[in-house]
Amino acid sequence: MKNIEMKVEGEILTIRINLAEDFGASRTGKTRIIASTEGNKPVEGKPGIYVGVNCYKK
Repeated sequence: MKNIEMKVEGEILTIRINLAEDFGASRTGKTRIIASTEGNKPVEGKPGIYVGVNCYKK
C-alpha cells in the first residue's frame, strides 16, 4: 500500500491518508497519485472484508 493506514477498532474501520504526498503521475498521465491500496486488500481481523482505495488529484 502507498500512503494508507488502516485501523480497526471494534466495528469501525478508519483509513488515514496524508494528502500532501505525491507518488507521481498515473499510468495514463491524467492524474497524480496521492495514495493507493494497489488493489483490494483484506481488513485485518475481519475475514471476508476487503478495501480498495485510490486517492488522486487532477
